[in-house]
Amino acid sequence: MKFKNIIIAVLAVVMATGCNGQNKNSNEQKTNSGNMKKSIVIFFSHAGENYSVGVIDTGNTKIVADYISEITGADQFEIVTHKYDGMAYTPLIELAKEEARKGELPPYEGTAPDLSGYDTVYIGGPVWWGTYPQIMFTLFKDINLDGKTVIPFTTHEGSGLASCAKDVRKAFPKANVTGEFSIYGHEVRGGKAKVEKWLKSIRN
Repeated sequence: MKFKNIIIAVLAVVMATGCNGQNKNSNEQKTNSGNMKKSIVIFFSHAGENYSVGVIDTGNTKIVADYISEITGADQFEIVTHKYDGMAYTPLIELAKEEARKGELPPYEGTAPDLSGYDTVYIGGPVWWGTYPQIMFTLFKDINLDGKTVIPFTTHEGSGLASCAKDVRKAFPKANVTGEFSIYGHEVRGGKAKVEKWLKSIRN
């Protein structure tokens, strides 16, 4: 009888050890999953009449943002306003010039995104008068990118990055701003390979 009890006790210990091992592995998987690096694309894009491409339903920067999300799996936050809806190109750039001159901060719709769970933040927009549209700087004041990897990109028709990367560094001095990229607006609809090449280069 005593021998039988000993066998039962040994089997119980073995089974408990196996269960603990399974629970440990399960917890490790949850921890690793919770620590996975996440990225998000924050962008402003203007549809309607654009220089060089005419009237478009989807803004140039939106197309690049979609490429980034498709290739990297990044989430998105689009900075939205209806202030510029229906404006022809010339009055739009005059308004943008005036906003930049005055340092205006036009409001955007909704609330700023919670970025606490993200390690990498792509920031993109068109170049309006040497930098990003002023509405993007409105959002910049509402978010904290300390310690994050921040990757600026622009769409343009000859301005390149202009001062966008410099201004992002100024807005977020405690972020690691790196890997900046620019692409012509008239190239974006056939430019997925160029975006993919850029993303591959900054990952290596």
